[in-house]
Amino acid sequence: MSEIIKVGMADLKTCVSPNGITTLGLGSCVGVAIRDPMTKVGGLAHVMLPDSTAIRNGNLNVAKFADTGIVELVLQMEKLGAKRSRMVAKIAGGATMFSFQGGMSTMGQVGQRNVEATKAKLKELKIPILAEDTGANYGRTVVFYPETGEFHIRAVGKSETVI
Repeated sequence: MSEIIKVGMADLKTCVSPNGITTLGLGSCVGVAIRDPMTKVGGLAHVMLPDSTAIRNGNLNVAKFADTGIVELVLQMEKLGAKRSRMVAKIAGGATMFSFQGGMSTMGQVGQRNVEATKAKLKELKIPILAEDTGANYGRTVVFYPETGEFHIRAVGKSETVI
């Protein structure tokens, strides 16, 4: 019987088919789903912030940031037998949740910055993004199935979509 593994905020997990993986409450955060279609190994990161380099203390939560969390997710997937050269990604989230975020301040545009940082890191790692559901002004809950690559996206008041 398959299991749905839960990923918390600023967290990441891996799984192997037929299991799935989910995270709740993607507002300005980005859900980064990566899979190796051959081994059916997958992972999901719940990225909260774009860049870890501004953090100066030594107790860094690598999963919290796009630049470190995606690298850690790839490393954990490789330990399960996935090959980076076969990995593909799908992303969701990065919303502008509050009207004051729409201003010119970069502080308020954390959702957009998270999406940009996620795309940049995946490009650097040569992991193509096959699909995305990002931006807008609503939160999302996602469920990812590494076996098929289906990324189910749910939002209040909207039909479920699969990318």
